[in-house]
Formats: sequence, C-alpha cells, structure tokens
Amino acid sequence: MNTTSTNEARASLNFLEQIITNDIAEKKAGGRVHTRFPPEPNGYLHIGHAKSICLNFGLANKFNGKCNLRFDDTNPTKEEQEFVDSIKADVRWLGFDWEDREYYASDYFQQLYDFAVYIIKKGKAYVCEMSAEEISIHRGTPAIPGKLSPWRDRSVEENLDLFERMRKGEFAEGSHVLRARIDMASPNMHMRDPVMYRIMYAHHHRTGNDWCIYPMYDWAHGQSDYLERITHSICTLEFEVHRPLYDWFLDALDIKEDRPRQIEFARLNLTYTVMSKRKLLTLVQEGLVNGWDDPRMPTVSGLRRRGYTPASLRAFAERVGVAKRENVIEVGLLEHCIRENLNRNAPRAMAVFNPVKLIIDNYPEGQTEELPGTLNPEDPESGQRMIPFSKELFIERDDFMEDPPKKFFRLSPGSEVRLKYAYIIRCDSVVKDDEGKVTEIHCTYFPETKSGSGSTRKVKGTLHWVSASHAIEAEVRLYDRLFSVPEPEDPDTVPDGKDFRIHLNPGSLKIVHAYVEPALKVVEAGRHFQFERTGYFISDPDSKPGHLAFNRVVPLRDSWAKKQ
Repeated sequence: MNTTSTNEARASLNFLEQIITNDIAEKKAGGRVHTRFPPEPNGYLHIGHAKSICLNFGLANKFNGKCNLRFDDTNPTKEEQEFVDSIKADVRWLGFDWEDREYYASDYFQQLYDFAVYIIKKGKAYVCEMSAEEISIHRGTPAIPGKLSPWRDRSVEENLDLFERMRKGEFAEGSHVLRARIDMASPNMHMRDPVMYRIMYAHHHRTGNDWCIYPMYDWAHGQSDYLERITHSICTLEFEVHRPLYDWFLDALDIKEDRPRQIEFARLNLTYTVMSKRKLLTLVQEGLVNGWDDPRMPTVSGLRRRGYTPASLRAFAERVGVAKRENVIEVGLLEHCIRENLNRNAPRAMAVFNPVKLIIDNYPEGQTEELPGTLNPEDPESGQRMIPFSKELFIERDDFMEDPPKKFFRLSPGSEVRLKYAYIIRCDSVVKDDEGKVTEIHCTYFPETKSGSGSTRKVKGTLHWVSASHAIEAEVRLYDRLFSVPEPEDPDTVPDGKDFRIHLNPGSLKIVHAYVEPALKVVEAGRHFQFERTGYFISDPDSKPGHLAFNRVVPLRDSWAKKQ
C-alpha cells in the first residue's frame, strides 16, 4: 500500500481505531489488543451499554484481539446474581462471545488487598477515621484546597496494623477507610486523597462473608485491567477526570510492563429517553412501566421484547460512531435502523386494528377464494402466502369517510379503491346505528380487476383487509416513545418542584383488539411481521394460541416528525 492509500485508510478510522493502530505500529504491549466490557451487576443494561459492548468487542474483533467480560462487583449491597445472568444474556443476544474470559473484580480481592499493603508500605496510603460526611467536607471545592486529614501522617506500621484490623472486622462499618495519600490541593477533586477501601458488613453474591472491606471502583478498575493484561481500557467520557488517578495507582505499584491505557469516548445520549440507572429504577419501582423489560424502556431486555434485533442495534452503534465530546443522538436513527433491518427480513401480513365491516353485495354468498399475497417483496425467494377472501371483510374505520376532504384516496361513497391482492371495489351505501356511527359499508366488486389479471383499470388508493369469517382476534400493543419531549432530563424543561416524570408520554401504550390473517393463528413468540400499511410488529413472549399478542416495534414511518 502506498503512502497516500495508507493515509486515506487511517483517515477513515475513528479516533480510538487510530490510537490502537498507532500503538500496534509502535509495538506497545507487544502489538496486542485486549479490551474489556466491565458492567456493574447492579441493574439491567440499557442501549448505552449496548453501544459500549459493540465498541469493546468490535475493536477486539477488528484488530484480531480479545475482549473480556468483567463484572465490577465491588458493592455487595446493590449486586445480585439476577443482574449477572441478565447481563450475560444481553451480551450473547447482541452477538458477542467472551469465550472463557469471564472475570469478576471479586476474583482479585486478595491481590487488590496485597497491592494496597504494598502502597501503604511505600507511604502512599493511610487509614483515616473521618466519617464519609467529614471526608466530603474536608475535600474542599475546585477553587478551595481541601484540608488534611488528622490521620494523614500516621506511620507505615500503624497504617498496616489498622488496615489488617479493618480486614479482620474489628471496626464498625463507616468508622475507618483506607485513603491514597496524593494532594489535597489538586485542582482535580479525584486526586484529593481518594478512598480506596471502606468497611461494609454485607453478604457478597460470590464471596459470601469472606470480606468486610471492599475496594472502591477507582482502585479496583485499573488494577483489574492490569491483572487481565488489558491493553486499552475504553471508558465513557465522565471517567476522563479519573484517568490521572488511574495512572497514579499504576505508578504507585511501579507497574511499567503490560501497563493498561485508559481512553475515553462520549457516552450515548438519545432523544426521548433517560439513561440514568437511578431514573430507570424509579420508573420500575413506581410502576410507571411494567418492569425492566417493558418495551418502552431503553434497556436491552426492553428493546428485545419491543422487537429490536441484534443486527439493528449493532448497525445503530456503527452509524452513531465514536465521538470525543458529548452529543445527543436522534432516536429516529435507531428507529431507521430497525425499519431497514425488518424491511429486508420481516414477512408481510394484514391486520385491522379499528374494524368496520365491509360487505361486497355482488360477491357470491358462501364463496371463499384463496388469493396469493407476497411474503416479502424485498426477498424474491420468500414466496407467497394464501389469504382467504369472502363476501364480508373488515377494513380500518379510518380508511372510510362519508364526507372526505380533497386528496382523500381511500374509500368514500361513490369512490373506488383496490383491496390489496384482491379486487377493485366501489362504495355504494352505508348502514349506521342509532347514534349515527357507520356499522356496515356496502360495495360492489369488479371481478375483471382481480390482482394479477392484467386489468388496466386504475385507482389511487389501496386498502388492507381481512376476511370477517376467517380473521383471528389478537391483542396488539401500540408502543410509542416513553417521553413526550426530546430531552426529558434537561433541567431547563422541568418546572420548579417537578422532575423528569412530568414528561412521560400518556400515549406511550395503547392496547387494541385487532383482527389478523388466519395464517397468524399459530405463531411462536419472537416472530417479526410487517403489518401492511401499518408498521413492524413482533409476537410477544406471552403470546400463545387462543391469545395472540403483538408488540409494535416501530411504525412504517416516523410519525413523530409530523408532530414537531
């Protein structure tokens, strides 16, 4: 490859790929690439985590490297095996394999303890007896230096003794912590003698009651990276101010070979969505959604139940790319990715959500035809489905108007439309109930206009339908965006005394009882369909014969664009 081609290839790489390419060229870490995805097992993953998963595993795949799955299980009061299992299921579902490289920070508790002892012996850590509140007050502000702990100048011997006694459980919870001795006047607040260990008398989901002191994330993070021989520790941008501490700990341990490198990228922010774990937990605990896998939630389990596919989320992560600065991505891009994916792969079917009966007066009584319908026009190999057609049909009530405006190309008295895959019909009359609501639409059909017959008769509208005597009832859940404003977490949009919950979209879920083609009578959970003229849907896990349930993944078009 010539110099010009090489420069062009490098210019097409994102900044992380450029850094890794340069590191390989300089033989750093022997030219190895080893990343990790390090979730906390204290909740369910959301789409921001999905982007990080795609990034970390994707970089490893691109550069023929490895990626570990490592659980940051350093806070036993918030962690559960349920979350571990759900995280592993999400990573696998997204299409990634950590092979035999499943690790936990708790795997390294003894080594982390020994490392801490090493730092104490170097005079770079001390046991402090201030409370958490006192430590916070003594830290100062970015403009005002912090105050030294009265315990900062203890001898190495005393600190070693106290730390060992902390380990043995001789002190009350919250009474002692181990702090790094760095710089209480540093402009970086994270360098002002940060806490490395705290006492917690809590049962750990993996180590039981073996430990009563637990490492803080900043202490466990870099050392776990080092122990796993991670080369590139990819973090979100909020950890940029933590990087000096990451490096300080490695320096304090005299680590020079196989030294991991922390690099930051901008986390994913998505319109009409909240990403805060705390706020998502609030939605679940207050019953504002139906659990972590509610299809309106941005959790991976919620997106999966909604009907998003692994391929669509990987495509979304690829299109979003990797940025160095925070930005907000339009949720319309995510919706475009799933439409693009399902348009190629989802078989077609017809479903009527708000039915009104249509009777073809001149169609033979008792006759049924089986009409061929395309399964997927994007896939020539997909074949056809057979759709029963009879004298009485259901169509959408919105597809009929007695007194239509101009350019209403659907059905109205005297107008003609085509029934999809079937015939052209003309509306002749209607029947109404005592309240004036249309209950029946009577039409004439034209046998010579059957689809595929070669008829040259033209109409401007085409309607979907189902045969009334063959239709199958189904529950259809019309999911929409959970919030009604693009940035529900923006404090400028929240009135005093209120919070993000005031922006919940009251129309985020509408349940209708619909009629679908009989071919859908027996459909296993997780099957996708495009309901023609309506949108993309998936059969929900609780769907079963006799109680079909479909979730709307996304409409055919972005209806929100029209609302703005």
